[in-house]
Amino acid sequence: MRRGVPAGLLVPALVGVAFLLLPLVGVLARTDWPSLLHHLTTPQVTQALRLSLVVSGWALLLSLLMGVPLAWLLARVPFPGKALVRSLVLLPMVLPPTVGGVALLLAFGRRGVLGPWLESTFGLTLPFHTAGAVVAAAFVAMPFLVISLEGALAGLRPSLEETAASLGAGPLRVFATVTLPLLAPALAAGAALTWARALGEFGATITFAGNLPGATQTLPLQVYLLLQDSPEAATSVSLLLLVIAMAVLVALRGRWTGGAVREARATPPEGAAAPADPAGLADLGAPEEGPALEKPPIRPGAEVGAGPAPAPAAEESDLRAELTGYTRFPLTAPAGTTIAVVGPNGAGKTTLLRALLGLTSRAHAEVLLGGRDVTRLPTHRREVAWVPQDGALFPHLSALANTAYGLRARGVPRAEARRQAREWLTRLGVGELAGRRPAQLSGGQAQRVALARALAARPRLLLLDEPLAALDQTTRARVRHTLRRHLAGFGGVCLIVTHDPVEAVSLADRVLVLEGGEAVQDAPPAEVTRHPRSPWVARMLGGNAWEGTAGPDGTVELAGGGLLTTAPGEATPPGPGAPVLAVIAPEAVSLHLARPEGSPRNVWAGTVRELTAVGSRLRVLVTSPEVPALVAEITPAAAADLGLTDGTRVWTAVKATEVTVVGL
Repeated sequence: MRRGVPAGLLVPALVGVAFLLLPLVGVLARTDWPSLLHHLTTPQVTQALRLSLVVSGWALLLSLLMGVPLAWLLARVPFPGKALVRSLVLLPMVLPPTVGGVALLLAFGRRGVLGPWLESTFGLTLPFHTAGAVVAAAFVAMPFLVISLEGALAGLRPSLEETAASLGAGPLRVFATVTLPLLAPALAAGAALTWARALGEFGATITFAGNLPGATQTLPLQVYLLLQDSPEAATSVSLLLLVIAMAVLVALRGRWTGGAVREARATPPEGAAAPADPAGLADLGAPEEGPALEKPPIRPGAEVGAGPAPAPAAEESDLRAELTGYTRFPLTAPAGTTIAVVGPNGAGKTTLLRALLGLTSRAHAEVLLGGRDVTRLPTHRREVAWVPQDGALFPHLSALANTAYGLRARGVPRAEARRQAREWLTRLGVGELAGRRPAQLSGGQAQRVALARALAARPRLLLLDEPLAALDQTTRARVRHTLRRHLAGFGGVCLIVTHDPVEAVSLADRVLVLEGGEAVQDAPPAEVTRHPRSPWVARMLGGNAWEGTAGPDGTVELAGGGLLTTAPGEATPPGPGAPVLAVIAPEAVSLHLARPEGSPRNVWAGTVRELTAVGSRLRVLVTSPEVPALVAEITPAAAADLGLTDGTRVWTAVKATEVTVVGL
């Protein structure tokens, strides 16, 4: 016995296996093997088998027609009474089959609730007819299909369907080209189990439809009759049904339970030896050195890096939006503008994008694109393309088919859509990967395919939700270089949600800072870098940000305690008591082992609590009882000269001229 398996659990488990296995062994042991073929080819058995196949086939079709929409409703639509509806779906699985048959009689019989109406209106009589056997089998078997599909739908990423809609696909096209293909394994498994259950239905059928040869006498009912006259023949027919049931279960291999849809996405780490990158990363240009402070003045026609020039959008479009709800501010941008949206978690960044797409109830956006009011249009008619954080590539389509998806959804012929898609993949350096599925792409390759798909759709508004967050630093720099080059020729408006200050200042014409659903700053990158109006942004950019109130004579009374002196003439808001933010660059903080003499007007004693390498320099966190924690940036040589370690007592000094004060 394997170590770690308790005997108190193993023994009952083995008894349970034997309990389930022995009846099957009994069927095999008692089968009259020499007469098996004869028993299965008698006219009564063959007639019952044909009828069972007809009944189970129609029952499966009926279950698909009703069960697929019902599963979608239960998985995707919140509505009052959902728990009750789900209980009704499960009820036939726990209800005694004969009781189910009685319930069907009371509903569809000649004296039932709907039976007289069906007979008088359509001439349809269900009890004791083949149609009744179909209804009985579907009633008992359909729950297996609904359970399987509901679980699969719940495991399907909503971003896939939402992205398809943003690329111009209507609801039916999204269901047919994205949802249904991804559900195919679960649908096939549920359909197989539903068919097998309908094939073996007995209790509800005999109660509701009777036992009429050639009309309702299915194979399970034939077994019941044979048990009375020919037990050997009954065993042979039972073996046939047993083999069919086992074949279905073996083929399913447990997939009928309807777990999450398997969207294979074995993305290898960047630089790993898994899928090669035939296009190479070198053609994307060298990585940028350090954070640029302003977006380079790249405009259409400018020659930047290798590769073809970017293609313009279909037509130039400006953006005018008024947001209400959780996000509350107006947003305007002329054509060709790229806006970086930054802010802490929960600030409303993704909510802003989803409001512009019309995909959230948290916020509402009145949106005009190029003077066209798209507020009341569904997502697929807004001409807005979205790249969510995970890229949301359709796992069942190749990179080429993914990129062509938006073009096809907008009516571009297949050949032309594929030609344009291949051009976009080539522009982004992944043209040689056109035939690969997303699972065969690295993270960087998949992100470039997602960007190519969005750009190929020629949207008026392009929304990128942290498109580079999953990439390593080297790949991120190269993809950022490519993205900047292509955004330069984009004729619409682009919003990029990011937590990376390099992306914010190097890709965008403007930086929109959100906090608590409100816009606290909307300015060019250089202005945000020099005068951040948010502590979070100041820290994101690497600065020390202290909140406080303006005091007399250029001083700032810090919220965390302490007093900060600024240089005369600094743009401190007038009047004592005004809320302000004091920003100090880490490189402006000097460290000393003894109290410094001379010009520094802000000197505090503190203790080193953390040293972190950032490129070729060290960042030192110093805590002090006099002021909030302060970060200094020094060279490794200076740290060695000072002998800095965790716990070292130091003095920090900041010149008054190095303090930037902005009003909040």
